[in-house]
Amino acid sequence: MSRALLAGSVILLLAAFAAGQDGDAIVYRSGVKLIEVYATVLDHNGRYIDGLDRGAFEIRDEGRAQPILTFEDTSRPVACAMVLDTTGSMEYFLPLLRNSALRFLDSLGAKDEIAVYTFSESLSLRQEFTTDRAAARRAILRTRASGRTALFDALAQAGREVAGHHGKKALVVFTDGDDNSSSLNADAAARQLRKLGVPVFAIGEGEALDSRPLLRTLRGVSAATGGGAFEVRRTSDVDKVFNAIAADLQHTYLLVYKAPSTADSHWRTISVSVRDGAEYRIRAREGYFPD
Repeated sequence: MSRALLAGSVILLLAAFAAGQDGDAIVYRSGVKLIEVYATVLDHNGRYIDGLDRGAFEIRDEGRAQPILTFEDTSRPVACAMVLDTTGSMEYFLPLLRNSALRFLDSLGAKDEIAVYTFSESLSLRQEFTTDRAAARRAILRTRASGRTALFDALAQAGREVAGHHGKKALVVFTDGDDNSSSLNADAAARQLRKLGVPVFAIGEGEALDSRPLLRTLRGVSAATGGGAFEVRRTSDVDKVFNAIAADLQHTYLLVYKAPSTADSHWRTISVSVRDGAEYRIRAREGYFPD
């Protein structure tokens, strides 16, 4: 048997094994591009639909159905990275943000992992992924406000770091101002995040709400990755927003398939549906850029 044929056979065997194992860790192999799709399913009343299995879903890549190689249901833990704006303009709002972030932390499942990042002119990792709630709380409480806002650089860097973590994951970003210090522009940062496909949950407050281009970018990235965008116009809304994100994270499915071979570098669309024909509303990643 030739080396090329042997390699192809190994890849097919790996895919067949993955297809028969619900909830297995995702295994990456050289030469195989796997697409992670996060999906949240709601009924027409906005209630989450849990308990679906792999066979309930259908994924289409550019309209063509794809086998689901790996599947994680809503009961599996999630790794959530919080990216908190600690620029100088946050000095007044930061105590409230800390308290809301702590309550968000407490609302996650015991097996869920949390990482804490802050950003001003650069991104800083305050706590790597951990299930140790005390360590994560200390990282949140140590945040201080200073510096300018390099939001787009921070988003892209955090996305790259989180993307390598196995299993279900998400990026929760809070900002109160428009970018005034990044080397990346909005389009470049958005393209990187869409390519990575980690769900982005973006929260805007304060001066960030006065920038329509920024809000469009945050909404676009959130929609494309299967996350969500939120606006905090009253301080009382902060806890409500974090609660809504925490609920989403507890009701998310992860579906993984092998990207079809293509020489095309353009955006490829993804559609997710549930086979039973019920009128569900599905929020999921909208597409990806091939390498």
